[in-house]
Amino acid sequence: ELLYATGLRVSELVGLALENLRGIREESGRKSLDFLLLSGKGGKERAVPVGEQAQDWLGRYLSQGRSQLVKGGRHSAVFLNHRGGVMTRQGFWKILKAYARSLDLPQVSPHVLRHSFATHLLEHGADLRAVQLMLGHSDIATTEIYTHIHQHRMRRLYDRFHPRA
Repeated sequence: ELLYATGLRVSELVGLALENLRGIREESGRKSLDFLLLSGKGGKERAVPVGEQAQDWLGRYLSQGRSQLVKGGRHSAVFLNHRGGVMTRQGFWKILKAYARSLDLPQVSPHVLRHSFATHLLEHGADLRAVQLMLGHSDIATTEIYTHIHQHRMRRLYDRFHPRA
């Protein structure tokens, strides 16, 4: 949920430290937060908002699941593996692929979730520059790749609904 809700790269997700979680507050026994503070590619820092569903799931994990994974010692990493160590990109990929297979969605990958995040924002009217900042792209041309899909969808809608298409 957090990967799709924020558009993070897998390396950013598994590299999240507790200090990257900003605006944490306790509500009804659950933790929630406003945004993630990330140091992405090239060491660029950016703040990424976190939606309510992702806040809920992350809060559940932090208050119920993570504490069971920490084994002797204090880790600053948000996501831990079953041995209590820091989760790796490969470990996350294996977990995601197992869930995807169980749901008969073999095409799901971390990048598909990132791509869907950007595409869905643009399809619902988000500003290209805002999406660029959320994705951590230094060049707007990289973000513009997602507009082609958006334009393709617009063409389909136009062809379907415009009387002179």
